[in-house]
Amino acid sequence: MDGTGSRPLAQSLLPLVLDVGIPLASYYLLRDGFGLSEVAALGWSSVVPALRTVWALVRRTGVNGLALLILVVNVVGLAMSTMTGDPRLMLAKDSGVSSVVGIAVIVSVFMGKPLMTAGLKPFVTKGIAARSAAWDRLAAGSAPFRRAERRFSLIWGTVLLVECVARVIGAYTVPVHTMVWLGSVLMVVAILLAMVVAGGSCAEPMEKMVRAEAEAEAERAAGDRVGAAGAGGTAPVPAVTGS
Repeated sequence: MDGTGSRPLAQSLLPLVLDVGIPLASYYLLRDGFGLSEVAALGWSSVVPALRTVWALVRRTGVNGLALLILVVNVVGLAMSTMTGDPRLMLAKDSGVSSVVGIAVIVSVFMGKPLMTAGLKPFVTKGIAARSAAWDRLAAGSAPFRRAERRFSLIWGTVLLVECVARVIGAYTVPVHTMVWLGSVLMVVAILLAMVVAGGSCAEPMEKMVRAEAEAEAERAAGDRVGAAGAGGTAPVPAVTGS
């Protein structure tokens, strides 16, 4: 086993640790360990996700639309909540990120450019050139493949919107110190739900289609090489018998 199968899983879980685990631990450390206020602790605990998004933009050759969207919403929401000094607004700001991203993902589907494809394609192709080429061929010529690609983004967008509603309600009805960890739980549950539903109904069938297309192309290429070798060979010379 070469370990390539576990790499996409690790890459999927790393943002969850950085965007949920570290901010949650930072909030309680800053509030209970260093005595910062609710607003200050919430603000400083949002730094890591913001820096991670900036780094994601800097290290890529092109601009990732989803990463840029999250960064803008984070910055605007953090600025607004800091100016008002309302910790509940800062918690609701996270819900705003989910809602804006969810809406943007759904809109992108109807515009023909699903935003979640940026993360879906590397997961399906596993970084293998033949599979990347197979993806491009299927995306250009397979209606079932394109439907699965759009459905993947629709599922994620819908789950994010539902999670947004739940977190907004919680931000203004649940104590702040409770909602900090409860909001993270809701986020994790939403992400896992989207991964399971979208993965089983879209990503797995798409991976099978990509694998089958890559294998079929490899067989076609092998057949072409055999045909070319046969065409370029020397025809057998008939044996000459004496009279």
